[in-house]
Amino acid sequence: MIAGGGDLDARIWERFVDLAGGPDARIVVIPTAGAEDTYSDDWSGLDGLRAAGARHLTVLHTRDREVANSIEFTEPLREATGVWFPGGRQWRLVDAYLNTLVHHELFYLLDRDGVVGGTSAGASIQASFLIRGDPETNQILYSPEYDVGFGLLRQSAVDQHLFARGRENDLWELLDERPDLLGIGVDEGTALVIRGDVAEVIGRGHTLIYDPQPKGNGGWEIREAVRLGSGDLFDLGLRQTLRRAVVNEESQGG
Repeated sequence: MIAGGGDLDARIWERFVDLAGGPDARIVVIPTAGAEDTYSDDWSGLDGLRAAGARHLTVLHTRDREVANSIEFTEPLREATGVWFPGGRQWRLVDAYLNTLVHHELFYLLDRDGVVGGTSAGASIQASFLIRGDPETNQILYSPEYDVGFGLLRQSAVDQHLFARGRENDLWELLDERPDLLGIGVDEGTALVIRGDVAEVIGRGHTLIYDPQPKGNGGWEIREAVRLGSGDLFDLGLRQTLRRAVVNEESQGG
């Protein structure tokens, strides 16, 4: 699940908890994108999950890569049915976890039908190409030193706070250089739930899918992004819309 930041409504939190296994799900929250040195078990960032009925929440946080590579630290991940990454800055997640045992455990979790979700920076980090990872500013679209994400979503780049921060055209800048990637932009209060290649939009806002197309004479053609609203389905592998929700027909037409 990738969410676009801002206030996430109850439907998004409830869907994540349901995918993780319901009220008895074992959910690990990794808040390392944030700036705090420590996070307690009563941290307010857990409120959305608690309100959605989650009863078993574990906060896992370190900035030490050796710790992130240890069997002891990653034990909760081996018992988890869901992992959630709150927002903050993407580079902190890269520094702490990229290519560590924590990172590998995310793939093992998915292999056993668990769910990984995140919002804002916690959404971008799930893609193979990392957007807005520069440690100095989030106004730089991508940094050569911080352009590798966790790769849970292959051949993709994920941006967030899309319309709220006027970013709806930014991903074309990357795709002009990397047309092999699929661009995904998610607005605030909105999430994509992805099973296999099929993505479903939930929440109050919209998602844009950026898909450069090959030209007949070579090169790539930049087209208008595909706009999706709540209830719409999109196949990320085939790169095509599977279903338009009836409620979105008026806003999607024309």
